[in-house]
Amino acid sequence: MVTNSSPKRLGSGFRLRGPTPQSKMSVRNPPRLLNLAGMSLLKDEALAISALEFLPTELFPALFMKAFYGNHSETLKAMVQAWPFVRLPLGGLMQVLHVGALQAVLEGLDVLLAQKVHPRRCKLRVLDLRNTSQDFWSMWSGARVPMSSRTLMAPVAGDRSKTEHPLAPMEIFVDLCLSKKTLDGFFSYFMSWVEERTLSIHLCCKKLRILSIDKENIQVLRMVRLDCIQELEVNCTWPLSTLATFAPLLGQMRNTQRFLLSHVHISALEEKEQHFLLITSQFLKLQQLRDLHMESPTFLEGCLEQMLRCLTSPLENLAITNCLITESDLTQLSRCPSISQLKGLDLSGVTMTDFGPDVLQGLLEKVTATLQELYLEKCGITDSQLETILPVLSRCSELTSFSMRGNRLSMAIMEKVLGCTTGLPNLCQELYPPPRESYSSQGALHPGRLAQVRVELLEILRVLGRPRVIWICYSPCPHCGDDTFNRPVKTPKCFLANY
Repeated sequence: MVTNSSPKRLGSGFRLRGPTPQSKMSVRNPPRLLNLAGMSLLKDEALAISALEFLPTELFPALFMKAFYGNHSETLKAMVQAWPFVRLPLGGLMQVLHVGALQAVLEGLDVLLAQKVHPRRCKLRVLDLRNTSQDFWSMWSGARVPMSSRTLMAPVAGDRSKTEHPLAPMEIFVDLCLSKKTLDGFFSYFMSWVEERTLSIHLCCKKLRILSIDKENIQVLRMVRLDCIQELEVNCTWPLSTLATFAPLLGQMRNTQRFLLSHVHISALEEKEQHFLLITSQFLKLQQLRDLHMESPTFLEGCLEQMLRCLTSPLENLAITNCLITESDLTQLSRCPSISQLKGLDLSGVTMTDFGPDVLQGLLEKVTATLQELYLEKCGITDSQLETILPVLSRCSELTSFSMRGNRLSMAIMEKVLGCTTGLPNLCQELYPPPRESYSSQGALHPGRLAQVRVELLEILRVLGRPRVIWICYSPCPHCGDDTFNRPVKTPKCFLANY
């Protein structure tokens, strides 16, 4: 690391410190009575099961954990039937898969679902298999947990039994990732269990990732309450026709708030217009959509307006990256009512070199009041195009992140950009390419010129006077071959350091 004022480096040595009085005390602390009581009960499962009727509520989570990790199947089955909370956040215990314990829980649910009248103590209405709610188990087991934790404030152990019918369908929450190997192992057993109980349970999924689609995965989707999905990621190398086949299912996901779509391509034999109409018509039903991310959508060129017309709700984040769109597409985007409240805009990889300089300016005019993140990486933006948007960029007072990486800009325009962004009070992350003056006539980065550019940038920042960090990024890194090599430039203690 090269610096003007070299700070002391951390990690160059270490310090040994003897145990503090507090640590000595923690080592000598005997097991808590709660743990001893749980261990004693589980030595005799029949005794443990008979004691559940009278077991204090606060002892249930700790005893359940010991039974789960110890594979005490009969105790687990009985505890599910007497669970005194509305929610059983089982996913918080599943960092290590205990197939036998999970099967025991499902068998306990079977007994519960078969009963017309639930046991007196049981309030269980939700089985949560997501990797959440670790704080619930920590709190009830006696471990220290910050009381400000949001998880403790969530209705994990709330009582909704007064407002819900005791025989309403049981809700089971999962996060699904559908791939070619979705139905391996325990998940295959679990989905078979769900399929046989569709009338008595609701399978709810808030986060769904689709990495592959086949008959088995379509069958899984048919068992899921699609209106529960809030985050959807489709990351498949699909032809447009496959996405069109999937589109009716997308329309049922009407509460989706975040949709990521990537790597859908057009086959030479496809009828683009027909498929595209079927897909975009489903967007009319996504009235809760707030974040839309489209990576490499090769079908979008010349059709963006058609999709925008189907967006019925204001977006907070929009990403259209690594694809071709026309100047008319970008003009229509600036006129779309759904972008008036954008907080994040990412057009990286969209080539704009031949676009008129006022097109991007008109787009930014619509979002100056709300925009927080702007990414225009590898867009082929020219000096004149960038200079045109500087007045409107200077009015984006909420902007926190701004990146121009991958464009070929001159030192003169970079100085203007830095002057423009100096007045933005919330801007804390700025990423720029090395100026054109850093390169040789053959197009390679020249170390001597890069060093001179660094000196000039530091002087510009000193003159501007506001302490800040900017990153100068180029690709690939000449030292390690990584795709991106970042160098921050800081003031008032300016330095240039490897990222």
